Amino acid sequence: MVTPATTRSEVAAPSHKFCVAPMMEWTDRHCRYFLRLISRHAMLYTEMVTADAVLYGDRERVLGCDPAERPVASQLGGCDPAKLAKAARIGADYGYDEINLNIGCPSDRVQSGRFGACLMAEPALVAACVAAMRAEVTIPVTVKCRIGIDDQDAEESLDRFIDTVAAAGCQTFVVHARKAWLKGLSPKENRDVPPLDYGRVYRLKARLPDIEIILNGGIESLGAAEQHLPHVDGVMLGRAAYADPYLLAEVDRDVFGADTTPPSRLDVLDRFTPYVESELARGARLNQMTRHILGLFHGQPRARAFRRYLAENAHRDGAGLEVLRAARAVVAGEGRVAIAAE
Repeated sequence: MVTPATTRSEVAAPSHKFCVAPMMEWTDRHCRYFLRLISRHAMLYTEMVTADAVLYGDRERVLGCDPAERPVASQLGGCDPAKLAKAARIGADYGYDEINLNIGCPSDRVQSGRFGACLMAEPALVAACVAAMRAEVTIPVTVKCRIGIDDQDAEESLDRFIDTVAAAGCQTFVVHARKAWLKGLSPKENRDVPPLDYGRVYRLKARLPDIEIILNGGIESLGAAEQHLPHVDGVMLGRAAYADPYLLAEVDRDVFGADTTPPSRLDVLDRFTPYVESELARGARLNQMTRHILGLFHGQPRARAFRRYLAENAHRDGAGLEVLRAARAVVAGEGRVAIAAE
């Protein structure tokens, strides 16, 4: 684990050409370590953590990460420039490569705290938050936002928001290509109901060639992601990358041009096993880690049996590596365990 006193290892400057989105209750440190075994270059993000949680909560729980996760960004939520600046400084000391400010979450709880998507109506405040964080850290401060909220004009209001925040020094924006409706829709509905408008994000990039624009929202495959790249600087996938994590296997070669051979699914599982062993020794429960690998064999023979075996056994008290090894045997079609699981 990385602590504030840990020396940061040498990692190439992060690229946003392909990113995995911050996802609440999904992209924790176990998930990020696992995804890094599949792609070396994809940019990873933490779950959103409020500035107050960083300042007053269990700091190791909300910020702890492994150097192997890098490049990785810490996503913060908040609206108090001073608190965000302190939280950004702490995140930088923990070894994160970037601090990302969440201006996209539409949940009622987030709105009640005056952060997330509702701040798209307050670009001057967001600019003040960005300026305060940039004054405290040397790593990039970026913003993740929507194309607008509620009845805003997505052309005029988005331009005003981006221009105001960019003037405070933000050079990278991750733009979810749909509006957020703050009243009447749940966070889940906000991921699907407002129509996607990729063209609006393309136009934003064309207007601001010197600002890095990353497209997010509704991208379901690597092929679909590659179709957007001629129009923007990068793409960000969320649920699709979590449900089928092995789609990252082609990212290093196809998106980043790396001369590498993708690991096989079994190779990924075998390389994840020592991490699981070390985390079990630290007191973690097996299912805290295996819940993130259920999609590793998506679309492959015996994938359902693999998921079922882990779901039925990894949560049990005292479950250890023997469960993971048995699940491997199931999906590899080896021996009696595999036969019993069919």
